[in-house]
Amino acid sequence: MSDRLPPLTALRAFDAAARHMSFAQAAAELNVTPAALSFQIKSLEEHLGAPLFRRLNRAVELTEAGRTLAPGAAEGFQALSAAWMATKRLQDNSSLTVTAGPALTAKWLAPRLYDFARAHPEIDLRFSATLRNMDLTRDDVDVAIRFGYGLDEDLYSVPIRKEWLTPVMTPELAEQFPTPQSLVDAPLIFDDSIGFLQPPCDWPTWFRAVGIKFTPQHGTHFSNADHAINAAVAGMGVVLGRRPMIIADLQEGRLVAPFKIAIETKARFRFLCLPSAEKRPQIEAFRDWFLAEIEKTAHISEQFIIVPVEEIPAL
Repeated sequence: MSDRLPPLTALRAFDAAARHMSFAQAAAELNVTPAALSFQIKSLEEHLGAPLFRRLNRAVELTEAGRTLAPGAAEGFQALSAAWMATKRLQDNSSLTVTAGPALTAKWLAPRLYDFARAHPEIDLRFSATLRNMDLTRDDVDVAIRFGYGLDEDLYSVPIRKEWLTPVMTPELAEQFPTPQSLVDAPLIFDDSIGFLQPPCDWPTWFRAVGIKFTPQHGTHFSNADHAINAAVAGMGVVLGRRPMIIADLQEGRLVAPFKIAIETKARFRFLCLPSAEKRPQIEAFRDWFLAEIEKTAHISEQFIIVPVEEIPAL
C-alpha cells in the first residue's frame, strides 16, 4: 500500500458520503451523478486496499477503516476551506465584517457608524451582533470586539480603556434618591450579563465602595446590558451602568450619574483580528476610527472616583 495521498476528488467524495451516509445525497451535494461518486469512492478503496463502506440494500455504513478516515477527512476539508476563505479575504480591500456583542452594537457602535461610513464610502461594512465565540480563521469575520479577561493567543489584540460602572437613573429618579444611602429604598435594575466578572461588579460591591453594607434582595433582572440601560431610561429604576453603554444617554441627558464613585474591573473590551490582518486598509481604518471614538469621551471618566473592585474591602 502506497503512502502517497489519493486524489483530492476521491477524498472529497468519501467525505460527503460519510457525512450523509448516502451516496445519492453526497452526489447531489457535489453535483455529480451517483455513478461518478461511486467510482471515486471505489478508486479510493483500491488506493487504500480495503473497503471504506459496507453497501447494504438501501443504505451504506462505514467500515472500521471508514470510521478511522472520516474525522480526519472532514477536519482536513474544513481547514482547507477556512484557509481558502482567509486567502480570498486578503485580496479584498473593500469589505469589512465586524462582530460585536448586541449591547455594545446597540448602545455604542450603531449610533456612531454613520460617521465611519461617511468617512470611508469605499468600505462595504457588515456587522454581526452576537456573543458567540468566533474563529477568525474559519468564520467569515475580519474583526471581533469582545469583552472579558481574554487570553488572546495567536491574535492581534488591542485592549480598550478599562471598564467602570456607576449608578445611573433618570433626572426625575435622581431627585427622589439623592444620596447613596437612599438607593437602599430605590427600585434597582440588575444587568446579569456581567455576572461572570470576578471579583463581582454588582450592587453589593458598589454599596461597599461607598461604605454601605447592603445586599439587595429584589429588583428587575435583564440578561442584556442594553435592555437594562433602556429600562433605566424608561424610568423603571436605577441600574449599575457600564461605561460604554451609558455614555450617550449621559451626554444627551436621558440619564444622570449623581454619585461620583465608580467601580472598575480588570475585564475590558479588546479589538481582535488575525495577526498581520491589522495592516489591511479597511481593518486599519476601522481600528483607528474605533480607538479615536473612544478617546472622544475619555474625559467623562475624570468626573468619577474610580475604585478597582480588588481594593474594595468586605464589610
